[in-house]
Amino acid sequence: MNAAIAASRLGTPTAFIGRVSTDEVGDQIWSHLQASNVELGSAQRGPEPTARAIVTTVPVQSFRFEGDGTADASMTGLDVSGLGTGPHIIHGGTLGIFRGTTAEVLADWIESPEMASAIVSFDPNVRPRIIEDPDHWWSFANRWLARADLVKGSDEDLDWMGVSVGDLLERGVKVVLRTIGAAGAEAYLANGDSVTVPGVKADFVDAVGAGDSFCGAVLTCLDRAQHGPGLSDVAQLDLAWWQETLEFAVRVAAITVSRPGANPPWASELS
Repeated sequence: MNAAIAASRLGTPTAFIGRVSTDEVGDQIWSHLQASNVELGSAQRGPEPTARAIVTTVPVQSFRFEGDGTADASMTGLDVSGLGTGPHIIHGGTLGIFRGTTAEVLADWIESPEMASAIVSFDPNVRPRIIEDPDHWWSFANRWLARADLVKGSDEDLDWMGVSVGDLLERGVKVVLRTIGAAGAEAYLANGDSVTVPGVKADFVDAVGAGDSFCGAVLTCLDRAQHGPGLSDVAQLDLAWWQETLEFAVRVAAITVSRPGANPPWASELS
């Protein structure tokens, strides 16, 4: 959701595919998406509760996830007819790829013949404290990796997964983006080329949403390439294009970390 909001705020026509609760928190989420101009015609609403991550700091810091039978994990089928024929860019990751019926619906979708021409972007965005069964997580992650043209992962993500950039490229991924916190980001291409861009100095407030904002910026650049020269394969994009894209993406992420919460910038905030 945060990646969809980031891309939409940057001026990219963006739709969110997921299931949102009809409870009070779900209404807030739905309104938040609408306020950022995200298309919701293919999203679902349901009576299941909203998943919650509860953090307490007194007397000691603790974390609790309440996610049994929640709306985000309860998708049933998928109707994307309102999105048109494409070609589309599909981006997925985090909890939706392995929780409940949603995981199966999304994996089936990216593997469907109708999506054969889509560019698939995957950000595992691993949440180790929520992944109770790594084998189950991998069963869905492997389906995304088999279909992914582009994989974005933080250094912590790749460490938890126990994979290297080379491992992902050997699996057929065409471009791997690795974020390294304040140090910036790296792009690795299947032809062996790579580029690193430094981070952008920011008055740090909150890291929440930085990775999703980075993804939204990259997706925006991919969309412009797709509808400009007619991009059909990310392997067409050269190292200079990726350097410029990473420089843009780290600027977007830097704005997000300079303010509380997952609050990515609007296009008007970037001169």
